[in-house]
Amino acid sequence: MDFHRFVQHAREHARSRSRAAGQKLAKGQTPTTMFITCADSRIVTAEITGAEPGSLFELRTAGNVIPRYSLTRPSSEMATIEFAVLQLGVSELVVCGHSHCGAVTALNGAKIDHLPAMRGWLRPGRKAPGKLADPAMRKEGQEHVRKQLQTLLEYPFVAEKVGNGELRVHGWFYDIETGEVSACAEHAFLPL
Repeated sequence: MDFHRFVQHAREHARSRSRAAGQKLAKGQTPTTMFITCADSRIVTAEITGAEPGSLFELRTAGNVIPRYSLTRPSSEMATIEFAVLQLGVSELVVCGHSHCGAVTALNGAKIDHLPAMRGWLRPGRKAPGKLADPAMRKEGQEHVRKQLQTLLEYPFVAEKVGNGELRVHGWFYDIETGEVSACAEHAFLPL
């Protein structure tokens, strides 16, 4: 039933948006923030941030995983980050993880043998199967955000922009159950 609703909304979209808004967007984009988050359908970035069209440059990956920087094996994710930082000149970059993340559960030992591409995507961080203390994976999800921030700061152009004060990098964690967002501080995630 959802897909039919999406189709109907798509049909009505042009009539519901003002011509001026469309013309403004057609002139180009000038987002100030890049938002890297999970592809999970429960994460609605505009709902979380209140972003208007054109203000947030998004990258969604399985588990908000950021691949290691490599010019010999570039990826779509690397190219998207490069474009946001070097071409668009975003000044803020947010990596946002979330509770109940299937990729984080897989990283912590859940079986995904039936998903070979996912297994390959997550391989560098996978642990041996173990008992999960919190099914929402909050602590593990927050630690995963920290690791993605470390990887991101290994991108030479990100490190350079951060070093000269042109770019700030943030780690956020979204709790699906409560809707609360917390930010990565030195030793904990604190409410925004």
